[in-house]
Amino acid sequence: MTASENDQLHTGHREKLRLRFMNEKGFENFADHQILELLLFYANPRSDTNPLAHELLNTFGSLKGVLEARPEQLMTVKGIGSQAATLIGMVVPLTRVWHRCAMEKPTRIGNSREAESFCLSILAGERTERFYVVALNAQCHVLGRRKISEGSLSEVSAYPRLVLETALNYNAHSVLLCHNHPGGTCAPSTEDISSTIQLQRLLNGVGIIVLDHIIVAADRTYSMIEHGDIDYRMKGRTL
Repeated sequence: MTASENDQLHTGHREKLRLRFMNEKGFENFADHQILELLLFYANPRSDTNPLAHELLNTFGSLKGVLEARPEQLMTVKGIGSQAATLIGMVVPLTRVWHRCAMEKPTRIGNSREAESFCLSILAGERTERFYVVALNAQCHVLGRRKISEGSLSEVSAYPRLVLETALNYNAHSVLLCHNHPGGTCAPSTEDISSTIQLQRLLNGVGIIVLDHIIVAADRTYSMIEHGDIDYRMKGRTL
């Protein structure tokens, strides 16, 4: 096969995958390597991206592993340059932006399910542990949020003074706490629960309610209210 014929073959394959995605309006019926192939077309428009897609999956273990890899890690794979690494690296952050935009209207958090969705929009895909406070008014509309701390994969400190300061600065009626566990389960540690109870006592002392504490791990969430780890219950009801 000549170089020209080979180029035509790859071009035809790329066009079939592109049209399939457009017609099916999603990736539900795509294999993981086909998703990567299609993505890589836009960074490597003249090469066969099938072997490269398989190599990425072999290197990082799964599609999730590829999408969560840092650009410098991706570029250790032969054939992945800065453009391809940047393109792949944009996928998870774009997902977070979409989640955030989806939550902008409405900005009311009326039950634990909505609280979990909001926290997922903040923390999904983050590689280090982060702790946020979300301030709400008496109607449970979001007034704003603040990142309180950022730590290693295994530890985040919820600084009580900053939490209280944030709630008071927003003149909050209530707050929603959230943090993530990038490297494991979304179930809380004993320290997670005890520190939340301490924050709850601190905030209750100035008349501010802790609605919930949500933990995010990958695309999973854990509500301390729903699991009875803290007392105040917004469980399944509108506030």
